[in-house]
Amino acid sequence: MSTYIFSSESVGEGHPDKVADTISDAVLDACLSQDKMSRVACETYVKSNIAIIGGEITTKAKLDYVKLAREAIREIGYVNDDDVFHADKVFVNVIVTQQSPDIAQGVDAKKAKGKKTAKQGAGDQGLMFGYASNETPELMPAPIMFAHRLGRELTKVRKSGKVPWLRPDAKSQVSVVYENGKPVSISNVVISTQHAADVEHAEIEKFCIEQIIKKVLPAKMLTAKTEFLINPTGRFVIGGPQGDTGLTGRKIIVDSYGGMGRHGGGAFSGKDPTKVDRSAAYMGRWVAKNIVAAKLAEKCEIQFAYAIGYPDPVSVHVDTFGTSTVDDAKIIAAVNKVFSFQPSDIIDQLDLRRPIYSKTTNYGHFGKNDKDLTWEATNKVEALLKAI
Repeated sequence: MSTYIFSSESVGEGHPDKVADTISDAVLDACLSQDKMSRVACETYVKSNIAIIGGEITTKAKLDYVKLAREAIREIGYVNDDDVFHADKVFVNVIVTQQSPDIAQGVDAKKAKGKKTAKQGAGDQGLMFGYASNETPELMPAPIMFAHRLGRELTKVRKSGKVPWLRPDAKSQVSVVYENGKPVSISNVVISTQHAADVEHAEIEKFCIEQIIKKVLPAKMLTAKTEFLINPTGRFVIGGPQGDTGLTGRKIIVDSYGGMGRHGGGAFSGKDPTKVDRSAAYMGRWVAKNIVAAKLAEKCEIQFAYAIGYPDPVSVHVDTFGTSTVDDAKIIAAVNKVFSFQPSDIIDQLDLRRPIYSKTTNYGHFGKNDKDLTWEATNKVEALLKAI
């Protein structure tokens, strides 16, 4: 019997990096609400009482960046009197230019000197991965889904106001025991949550174990050997951008598969769907999830790669890790028949020119039950089976 432990982490909305992601996606959605053809690459940096919004944005939309930032920060929950980083007091700096014309001509669906095709090309070179597994109902790896559940519940309780000492910054981590490739128990759970200065560690520990962990994690996977580490430093009063720096795109493993599936390296938040770092990663998830949903494999990873300005992927590869019910070569052939990986087709197939991206920012871009997140649909199962 092969036994191992795999760990994945998640972070709360108030984590500095997620504050930055939230602002960047708020800017993107504001652009797409007014101009669906907007080209957006928005990066945010937060530290102490400062937020810097930068990037390249070409849009007809009229934006109040300062208002957008403050509203995003307020929704996260940085509104306490003792917050150095406060929605109404933060200094917002905006450093935004338009998209480079050299990049734009590669993305535009028209001819240009030196460009080999008149079709819409990829907005950058790069490699993207998609992943799915039958470990959970969401067809996601168990460790990352469990970690997200903890963070989501902690935020829900905090925003309800029922536990007034909770503060926005938080992290969770779950270590899952696998036997013969199947999750069988949880060996360790870590929660670190920011809190008010006047609450005792024992109260925080009891609350997190009884009201968060035991409420959202499967009871059958919590054993007498499961270890709980709650605020293991003993104190977490100073947090958020006051305690650490935040930057868009620094939580890409939290955003994807918790390390169980590979990641191509490109961040998601703040990027419009012409950026294949985002749209093609969503495409990969859609393809992999439909393969697993079709029971063609118990788990599946797909990789494809692009050259900037060129429409077709330079490679497409599927790996089912020995769990497939048919040969992987047949699955690849079926995938190429059912799906188109050209950037313009990805946008059309998944209907990506909509202001839906703030829904993706926190607790993972994958595994959510939301009809707006079209890459989670299993609507290509029959087509794959027919192609097989």
